[in-house]
Amino acid sequence: MSGPLKRVLVVGGAGAFGQRLVAGLAAGGACAVLVGGRDLARAEAVAAGIARAHPGSRVEAVRLDAGTVTAQALADLRLAGVVDAAGPFQEAAGGASYGLARAAIAAGLPYVDIADGRDFVAGFPALDAAARAAGVAALTGASSTPALSNAVLDRITAGWSALESVEVVISPGNRAPRGLSVMRAILSYAGRPVRVRRDGAWEDRAGWGLLTRTRIAGLGPRWVSLCETPDLDILPARSPTIRTAVFRAGLELGALHLGLWLASLPVRARLLPSLVPFAGLFLTLAGWLGGLGSDRGGMRVRAEGRDGAGAPVRATWTLVAEAGDGPFVPTLPARAVVRRWLHGPPIPPGARACLGVVDLAALEAEMARHRIATATAREAPGAPLFARALGPAFADLPAPVRALHGGDGPGTWSGRAAVTRGTSPLAGLVARVVGLPRAGADQPVRVSVARRGADEVWTRDFAGRRFRSRMRPAGPGAVIEQFGPLAFVLALPADAEGLGMRVAGWRLGPLPLPRALAPVSAARESVDAEGRFRFDVAVRLPLAGLLVHYRGWLAPDPVPALPADSPRDAPP
Repeated sequence: MSGPLKRVLVVGGAGAFGQRLVAGLAAGGACAVLVGGRDLARAEAVAAGIARAHPGSRVEAVRLDAGTVTAQALADLRLAGVVDAAGPFQEAAGGASYGLARAAIAAGLPYVDIADGRDFVAGFPALDAAARAAGVAALTGASSTPALSNAVLDRITAGWSALESVEVVISPGNRAPRGLSVMRAILSYAGRPVRVRRDGAWEDRAGWGLLTRTRIAGLGPRWVSLCETPDLDILPARSPTIRTAVFRAGLELGALHLGLWLASLPVRARLLPSLVPFAGLFLTLAGWLGGLGSDRGGMRVRAEGRDGAGAPVRATWTLVAEAGDGPFVPTLPARAVVRRWLHGPPIPPGARACLGVVDLAALEAEMARHRIATATAREAPGAPLFARALGPAFADLPAPVRALHGGDGPGTWSGRAAVTRGTSPLAGLVARVVGLPRAGADQPVRVSVARRGADEVWTRDFAGRRFRSRMRPAGPGAVIEQFGPLAFVLALPADAEGLGMRVAGWRLGPLPLPRALAPVSAARESVDAEGRFRFDVAVRLPLAGLLVHYRGWLAPDPVPALPADSPRDAPP
């Protein structure tokens, strides 16, 4: 290959995402592209097809094994940079999986990959010293996560004083291409523990768990589940005010998505170590249904926090890709990085995640070549749950009670509590199922209140023992509190001295249960002698007597500020 055009090597350029990355670079005509892979015939066929589709482009093939390639072999190709679109990126970091990046750095070449493996991205800074010594930039995670998701957050939260909650959702169309490596990546964490930040605390949840039905504007409702991605670490690290950061993905067909959820249950129960050995079977099953569904995929980034004036604010960014263009989305950040290699400005040397390197404007320029539409919506979340339930009576509550229920505080409160547990066998069984706190005269307590649209999720932590409930509207003067399949209607008598909660009905799923068998609750929130929020909650069972009685005080936790150099402080 000769001529003035700079040459960029795309390793794995014959793969599902690699082909689209090569096509995107070839369409711009700004560089010559080498399609690298172990199967030269396949690489040559892909290169020839892309060259025909983009007349005037320069696309060729080269045999190359990313696992054994040397710095000298890369130097001999006279490259402007190396792109890894092959991986695998879900393998444990620190081994041969960084071989291509190490070879590029040793050859003095810039490097970028489309990794979305959590461990791979987390371990990548181990190459930083070598990259700085070589004077080159080595970037990882130039994909939908973390590069695109964080570029979106930098835009939609610019000027905020605090970022409290982030949820990222990706849902490809069922007709999108699926390869064995993608299937293995999903199965590598399905059912296995995934560390995630939720409601102010780190916890382990099952991969492909946290199952929920959600709606992406323009696509309609789809099932999504928890995924293991770099954002689960990066988002809380970049924004210390974040209390919840969740990344979910989903399969368009409910049968496939729920089938994988069911298949993950033996892994959760530790009956199987992993589903990875079944990747070929899952890929075959998915192939049988490949003609169903659509070729429309999407992504949503939703953030909640405080604007510059400290008022609650929510922002949502959505992307919808039409006519099979969804698989181009993970390649957009890497393409934008290559254009910086070619046209500047220079990228500072070092090895790190692809954050703050290409902004959303640069990614939108890449999107313009495809049938991809995006939209951003900003809104004030509206009145909190208890303010809506109580109406004018909410303003009469004592200030600490209003602060905890009104969303004006930090969202997390800490204090001390005394806990008494019932002694009957039935009370013990119910307490274990719900996860109620153990008995103790003086133990630390932490309460987190997180808004989920019109609902609130309450997480109570007594000396490390957590239990969670979800509250939602139930009409004037009442809310519904749900513990798993059990839902309780709580009447809310309120006055200037405080707020009460009384069980007024209960259900198991959609089925109403007899009032005579309902738990009897005597709950009161008020202010103690030191001006702190005071709680006193006693719950009794008709057939078993006392279930639990906990009482104590809470004070708002201090709110950490965003770092002064946070990209979210910059103008959009």
